[in-house]
Amino acid sequence: MRTSIMLFTRDLRIRDNPALAAACRAEHVVPVFVLDEEILKGSFAVPNRVRFLLESLADLRASLRRLGGDLVVRRGDPVTEIARLVQRTGAETLCLADERSAFGRRRLAGLRALGLDVSAHPGITVVPPGELVPVGGDHYRVFTPYWRAWEAARWRPIADAPKALRLPPGVEPGEIPGAADLVSGVPSPDVASGGEGAGRRRMAKWLRDSAADYDRARDDLAADSTSRLSPYLKFGCVSPREVAEAGPEGFRRQLAWRDFHHQVAAAFPALARADYRPRGHRWNQDEDALGAWCEGLTGVPVVDAGMRQLRAEGFMHNRARLITASFLIRSLGIDWRHGLEHFNGGLVDGDVADNAGNWQWVAGTGNSTRPGQAMNPLRQAARFDPRGDYVRRYVPELAGIDGSRVHRPWTLPVEERRSRSYPLPIIDID
Repeated sequence: MRTSIMLFTRDLRIRDNPALAAACRAEHVVPVFVLDEEILKGSFAVPNRVRFLLESLADLRASLRRLGGDLVVRRGDPVTEIARLVQRTGAETLCLADERSAFGRRRLAGLRALGLDVSAHPGITVVPPGELVPVGGDHYRVFTPYWRAWEAARWRPIADAPKALRLPPGVEPGEIPGAADLVSGVPSPDVASGGEGAGRRRMAKWLRDSAADYDRARDDLAADSTSRLSPYLKFGCVSPREVAEAGPEGFRRQLAWRDFHHQVAAAFPALARADYRPRGHRWNQDEDALGAWCEGLTGVPVVDAGMRQLRAEGFMHNRARLITASFLIRSLGIDWRHGLEHFNGGLVDGDVADNAGNWQWVAGTGNSTRPGQAMNPLRQAARFDPRGDYVRRYVPELAGIDGSRVHRPWTLPVEERRSRSYPLPIIDID
């Protein structure tokens, strides 16, 4: 085997990358990333994710150059661009990560039609979709039995990082474009930096400082003790398999939820558009309420804090995601798809399977075994932000209110409340 193409997709790393390890068995390797026009025209094309992607590509290029290679960057249709590289290099094989989305399956079929020896390798999830199936079914519909099977599964070995690779002669790497060439708008001011280097630093710091306390503190809004690895998992800058081995049991359970949603989305590709389990909802068409929710101006501090964290960081605490989603769906009666769309427009970690799976879980149309469950935002605030520090961090109008009183600003004396320019709740709340 003389020349192999390594097509990076959602695995922008050199460590524990089984597809890259397989490609590096060839004498020459063409590592390539194609900026897919179809994806860039869709919901992916938002400033936060584009910036993170481009930083990740720059980091990946630097890593490959240290190994003696480079990252070939192209823009267009992946199958067309790979065909051109095959013609130029004479490559016989192509390796890529095994992505089971409807889009990923179409891309794989197109690549195989080129006549190459194409191999798809694990690496996007800990356990690939379809590897665990219940008796008499094509996928798990309830998490608990999936979790038991996931825990008992034999995981693949961690792949060694390549020590060196060589590009074939005559291949022009191409430039990584600027964000303005791909998307309009500006990213959130405090969005995380992309790339394997940043992801591994974040992973090391979390494992060292916070992971041992994860099970107890992960729902504490003010403590911010979550891993914040979700953007790096979404883009494959860190390996979910590697984190699963290093992290505590509570975090492994979250990775299992991620895998669970991926296997649901593989079996039900319309997960982001259609109810997985229709419940006959009649949604409230209140544009003003939806707008207040999007802007973090509902008058319910814990909800507004979550929405403003999203705007500032392109990220939201996991407990705040549940609270804000429940408020939109259960308190305002607004279709979960509007919430999904807004989250997709801001979250760096806006993964289709995870984001849609979680929204449908809250809406009761997905995989929840308690489809009627609702979260009272004030009780959630009292439990997970008892001192009000999370609210004060993200809602500056309320920063001067001490303690838990910050969660009920409408109970303040009238003059004090008016001086803070913070709205009254848009619905009755208790």
